[in-house]
Amino acid sequence: MMMNEDFIMSARAVRNGSFNSEPGKSHYLLVPQDSAVPLPEHKRGVAEWVKALRQAAVWGDDSRDPGKERGDILVFIHGYNNDQAVVMKRHRQLKADLHAAGYKGAVMSFDWPSAASALNYLEDRHDAKRTAMQLVTDGIRLLAKEQGPGCAINIHLLGHSTGAYVIREAFDDADDVHMTQASWMVSQIAFIAGDISSASLAEGNASTEAIYRHCTRFTNYSNGADSVLKLSNAKRVGISPRVGRVGLPENIPGKAVNVDCTDYFTVLNADAALQAFDQQARIGSFDHSWHIGNRVFTRDLFELLKGDLDRHLFPTREVVAGSIRLKRPA
Repeated sequence: MMMNEDFIMSARAVRNGSFNSEPGKSHYLLVPQDSAVPLPEHKRGVAEWVKALRQAAVWGDDSRDPGKERGDILVFIHGYNNDQAVVMKRHRQLKADLHAAGYKGAVMSFDWPSAASALNYLEDRHDAKRTAMQLVTDGIRLLAKEQGPGCAINIHLLGHSTGAYVIREAFDDADDVHMTQASWMVSQIAFIAGDISSASLAEGNASTEAIYRHCTRFTNYSNGADSVLKLSNAKRVGISPRVGRVGLPENIPGKAVNVDCTDYFTVLNADAALQAFDQQARIGSFDHSWHIGNRVFTRDLFELLKGDLDRHLFPTREVVAGSIRLKRPA
């Protein structure tokens, strides 16, 4: 059941009674629906916040394990150039879309300190790196402790754009300081418009092996029409092809899968009538951010979070020449 308050874990500093775009300690927030942005006054104690999140996450019996309850928490990690108002719009749209599709768990967002400026890419990247570790130490590990013998709470991550970088750095740093316990395993990790190099996600790559080690399944959604990630923007994103545009490399672990959204997005982008039906919202650059607010993507993500079907059998997917591609369900 959707709550009247939104779960936000903020890594922004506080100054003059409000959050800013500088790194700070972790704050656990319950943001009322009538508040456009998170405020320091929305802070709750850790125990109170976790208890409320757990109650929102647990929704029924686990069909895969009779006698156990099941819960789901999707953690959304936003991209760069996102101020708090944009973060909240995306968080609330994602939550509404998923619940409309049938999702019964909770959605929370990890709000790292990005600034609302396209020219602030390098500083945002630096701040993302500085606060990434908090995602694991103050977030995932804390939530993983809620697992118990009578309840399976699945923790899932969705990283958009630079959010993929936050996840990569968080997991890599956690392993570097020997936080290798299985107690912070997560279930599904998904990237949309991922702003990290495709090559870095190859099996055995030192920077991403921790991602594969600490998740059950990794899914990358790519879109060859994503102009934000094209190489002509190399000044901003570096010179290596981005995984959100070109997809995963060939040598990946068996738990990893790429879903190519190019064909679907190309048709969607050219068809106003289709947009009117499939697209519930447009927040930010369309070719880079169309996922949130899109019925087809949301249905695919819902199937991913449920975990009931083989990854090739989703009604929103088809296999073409060995490639899994997003499609409109029949």
